[in-house]
Amino acid sequence: MKKLMLVGNANTGKTTLLNSLTKSEEHTGNWHGVTVEEKEKFFSFDNQKFSVVDLPGIYSLTALSLEEQVSIDFVLSNQNSLILNICDINNLTKNLYLTLDLLQLKNNVVLVVNNWGKIVDFDIKKLKEELGVEIWVLNFENKNDIKNLKEKIAKYNYKKIDNNINKKIFSKSTFCLIEDLAKKLNINIFEIIKIIEKNDFFLKKNKINNIFLNNYLINNKLNYSVLAKEKYNYINKIYINKKNKIYGEEFLDNILLNKYFAIPIFIVIMLAIFYITFFFIGSFFSQVLYDLIQNDLGTFVVSFFKTFCNIDWVNGLVAQGFIAGVGSLFSFLPQVVLLFLFLAIMEDTGYFARIAFIFEDIFSGLGLSGKSVYTLLMSFGCSASAVLTARAMDSKKAKIKTAILAPYMSCSAKLPIYAVLGGAFFDASNVFIIFCLYLLGVFVALFLSIVLDKIGLKSNDNTFLLEFPPYHLPKFGRIIKIAWLNLKLFLIKVSTIFVSMSIIMWCLGSFNFTFNYVAGTNGKSILQVLGEFFAPLFAPLGFNNWGAVAALIGGIVAKEIVVSSIAIFNGVGTHSANSTSQIGQSLTNPNSAVFFTSASAISFMGFCLLYCPCIATIAVMKKEIGIKWTLTAILIQLFVAYIVAFMIYNLYYLAEKIGIFSVVCLVFGMFFVISAFWKILAFFKEKNKCKYCKGCSCSKFKNCKKI
Repeated sequence: MKKLMLVGNANTGKTTLLNSLTKSEEHTGNWHGVTVEEKEKFFSFDNQKFSVVDLPGIYSLTALSLEEQVSIDFVLSNQNSLILNICDINNLTKNLYLTLDLLQLKNNVVLVVNNWGKIVDFDIKKLKEELGVEIWVLNFENKNDIKNLKEKIAKYNYKKIDNNINKKIFSKSTFCLIEDLAKKLNINIFEIIKIIEKNDFFLKKNKINNIFLNNYLINNKLNYSVLAKEKYNYINKIYINKKNKIYGEEFLDNILLNKYFAIPIFIVIMLAIFYITFFFIGSFFSQVLYDLIQNDLGTFVVSFFKTFCNIDWVNGLVAQGFIAGVGSLFSFLPQVVLLFLFLAIMEDTGYFARIAFIFEDIFSGLGLSGKSVYTLLMSFGCSASAVLTARAMDSKKAKIKTAILAPYMSCSAKLPIYAVLGGAFFDASNVFIIFCLYLLGVFVALFLSIVLDKIGLKSNDNTFLLEFPPYHLPKFGRIIKIAWLNLKLFLIKVSTIFVSMSIIMWCLGSFNFTFNYVAGTNGKSILQVLGEFFAPLFAPLGFNNWGAVAALIGGIVAKEIVVSSIAIFNGVGTHSANSTSQIGQSLTNPNSAVFFTSASAISFMGFCLLYCPCIATIAVMKKEIGIKWTLTAILIQLFVAYIVAFMIYNLYYLAEKIGIFSVVCLVFGMFFVISAFWKILAFFKEKNKCKYCKGCSCSKFKNCKKI
């Protein structure tokens, strides 16, 4: 089996090509960190089998982040494989820098240029002669082009490149210095170039005398900048961009990236998305789907079972454990799909990548890299997959901190909770409640970033490379494909873990510890006993009924279980008119197992937003950042969720009593007092510091000498 490596800069179409070659459905996107580990797929052609490995984007063979090191290590350890160096027709000048690095390694290299269906605007023959490699230009989404590419791959003669590329790239004087240093240190030319570029891997591998090396480089004025400048001079010599236009420079950026309007525009766009998702279109299709499952399918299934088996617990299991649980989850499927659909549209139009630019300055001031924006944005879809993208961080501390903060974003699994509780207590105002909850998650994450920065997870200056794809209309087929992939994922999850957990939660809520069926009687179920035991802990948060606490326990497995558990505990049957009204009515009834007031409902939503993530996310966090930091993150999340929910409940309750304006004034007053106290404390702390050095806080400065 022949192995192919897809190597290139981020956002050049590597994953798109992988999907086209192997008929896979890996997620593609135009931001840094979409691919965070090697992905291997297979295809057959002309009686030959091929393995295709998609690697994270890199810009040279000197790593700038942990994810780039994954690619470089793979390239260096698989030098007999064919490298398909993926380049973008719109950004070829920058892409060719990596090409030169690969050619210096003398691997099997073919330059594959993604022209996105546009007219080729450069001299392929000249470039091919200069580089001494094959150049294949094609549209990665065109079936005929992919077929032709497979034919070329099948016929390609694997051979090492030996085209004296270094003599072409570097000036005579520079190359002589490189050769001289290579002879003195007895190291090959490629590794010497990487050593001059301060590549940590090759510096450690060769155990070089740093004093000799530094003196040689300083005396001969040889450094990374000199090599990079000569590489780009060579690229400009062999390749001319006939368009003479900066890639990614768009007129719309003057508006969407304006320093005054960028954030307000983003907020308006997100508000519109929430309104369409939860009220305008989403609520209509949710109602249709719920009626289909609960009223039509549910009635038929329950009647069918009663015909053959009229045992109470069996009928209860089918009606409330299975139909009601799955029905309540499926009713929110259109809203989940719509949210992913809008995110896909923002991504495909090119706006998604620019969001990171908008928040880069803000995030960097809070101890985060601009790369963290992608992880946090992806968390709005699924925290588990988002945590994986934290590998894109440049340092271990940045990776740990980003992974810890990801679950604070409101993932799609929490949408049913907001829709049910918000619809029951806040009606038309629910869109603003949901939006505020999303913002709350963001603000809490940013605040914790500052705190973590102070207590040991201080991030160093991170490298943030950002590429702006050109704006274009989203492709209908791609948008539908993304929506279908997320729909399929949701259905798979519902048909496995969620259905299973709904049934388990029903059993725990219907049987006691002696396994007697107690539903509809005065007996206490297993969940009720557990809920009542822990309920007093949640009394300060406003929801100290056993059903609410038991639903939270189920939510640790998956957040969707919270809604199905509420439906089961409150006995919302299969003949309900609709999910929102029936579950909503049960939540306002003090006799229900789960009931709230307006204040406790919003407190409960805030707690669900912030408390520990689902089992899947916890498992990914354990894998990525270790058990110690995962447990630390869970404890922090539980503590933060409790404090924030406590504040929400009491402030909302206070607002109902004295008015929201008074509460706002009170909060600002408290903020002013705390800020003033902090400033005074900082003043006296600074005053007691030694005036000769900043490391000593001794008031008498006995250990310091005046300089």
